[in-house]
Amino acid sequence: MNEFYHTGENKKQFVQKMFDDISGKYDFLNHLLSLGIDLYWRRVLVKRLNLKDGQDVLDVATGTGDVGFTILKHHDVKIIGLDYSYKMVCYAQKKAKSKNKSDKFKFVQGDGENLPFEDNSFNVLTISYGFRNIGHYEQAMVEFNRVLKPGGTCAILEFQEPHSKFFGKIYQFYFKYILPRIGAFFARSDAYRYLPESVQNFLNREEMIKLMESKGFTNAKVEDLTFGVTSIFTAKKINSKKN
Repeated sequence: MNEFYHTGENKKQFVQKMFDDISGKYDFLNHLLSLGIDLYWRRVLVKRLNLKDGQDVLDVATGTGDVGFTILKHHDVKIIGLDYSYKMVCYAQKKAKSKNKSDKFKFVQGDGENLPFEDNSFNVLTISYGFRNIGHYEQAMVEFNRVLKPGGTCAILEFQEPHSKFFGKIYQFYFKYILPRIGAFFARSDAYRYLPESVQNFLNREEMIKLMESKGFTNAKVEDLTFGVTSIFTAKKINSKKN
């Protein structure tokens, strides 16, 4: 039986409050609890984007901006980071200022299911470990498609169940029993009980591909990293006059 909501407005309210509360320790806990592998996963994501200088990027569920800052190490682009948590946005703005990136990386507090941008605004849309936290997956995917330019790329980095049974057992034990206890020392204990439960209730690989294809994307692909613990889903907005 689930402890938390995994769809709808109740989920959204819980997630928003949770990330507000852990915003100051978010970076530290991400790196600690993943043993630093999250940095590698984000670097691989950025490589797969095939970005070109001068493009416009939207990073949904930007958190403290790690994906955007990784992008700016390699590409001269403009990025908007959007997050549902106001405190995350404030923290990310401080990071951008400290890194002298405020001119290239702007931040907006907003809802991934109702993006405050015009149609066909961005060349690339990324979301890392945030799609799982959205209340209505289909509505968010419609919005992702709407704000992308025709031919634009949507890239989603998200946890999945590992392929390997042996590694999967180790992963499940760590995720369910070790990670929540470590997280409780530094932040809200329920935040790191929610994490493994949210992964367990999330869409699988096939369902993610079908969702992207059903909402106006083509050439949808999945690439597994680290035994399938995490996956990169990429697709292109259909390049037609209708879009």
